[in-house]
Amino acid sequence: MSEKIRVGISACLLGEKVRYDGGHKLDHYLKETLGAYVAWQPVCPEVETGLPVPREAMRLIGNPESPRLVTIRTGIDLTERMQTWSEKRLSELEKDDLCGFVFKSRSPSSGMRSVKVYGPSGVPSNTGAGIFAKSFMDTFPLIPVEDDGRLHDPELRENFIERIFVFKRWKAMRQQGGSIRDLVSFHAEHKLLILAHSTKHYTMLGRLVAGVKKQDRQQLLAEYVSVLMEGLKLIATKKKNTNVLQHIVGYFKKQLTAEEKKELLAVIETYHRGLVPLIAPIVLINHYVLKFDEPYLKRQHYLYPHPAELMLRNHV
Repeated sequence: MSEKIRVGISACLLGEKVRYDGGHKLDHYLKETLGAYVAWQPVCPEVETGLPVPREAMRLIGNPESPRLVTIRTGIDLTERMQTWSEKRLSELEKDDLCGFVFKSRSPSSGMRSVKVYGPSGVPSNTGAGIFAKSFMDTFPLIPVEDDGRLHDPELRENFIERIFVFKRWKAMRQQGGSIRDLVSFHAEHKLLILAHSTKHYTMLGRLVAGVKKQDRQQLLAEYVSVLMEGLKLIATKKKNTNVLQHIVGYFKKQLTAEEKKELLAVIETYHRGLVPLIAPIVLINHYVLKFDEPYLKRQHYLYPHPAELMLRNHV
């Protein structure tokens, strides 16, 4: 994929000094490592609504489902101001072809989950979402989102980055026409990837594609991507990956010698036991895919869901 993927991000994570205290929260992995493949679209709700740097800190109060955004010391209510700006900003972002968004964790404007909301007693509950983040997720339910804190977890990081690459390929397919033939090809290339996340969604998507002739194309495409992105949110665990890896071995039953098959199964079992990362069996399988020129597996994005340079499967 030669073109960088456009992804939104809280501006402070790129090192911009926009926080209430005049500082930043630079994340080197996001800016430098992932930034080699991603075109970041920075957003700072507070600064873009006209608030100064530095500024009085804010917090959420009231009902976690619809909290108010107020300044901590003076109690100024900025909820409507933030909501009005968010509506305008989201209409602009809709034109930016975003394939993901990374939010600043625990922020009263940009935290996507577990944000403190203070009740009448003054005791907070970690059950809220930032005003802007919630509006973004409600407006763009298909776009993959995560926060910087959760991205420190190797499994969540691999899952999020995999999803933005899948979503980019989906959007590219739609922009090229999005015909029934395109959908069938897209599904075929992602079958093993989907299976590694959820057998339930794998079955649902298979049924959708099998019934393409009976459905309206636009409705079918909308339903397909909704089920796809829902399924990919589920973590591809060692157990689920092992199932897919063993399934792949079946494609080499006529080519592998008894010793080669024994070695491959042993590497898969070692991965299943947590002794080596996922990259170990994947490298061996890709070796056999090239050696035997296996056409079906050569198309499978499961074997190369994102650039190897990111080394995401070295840690899961």
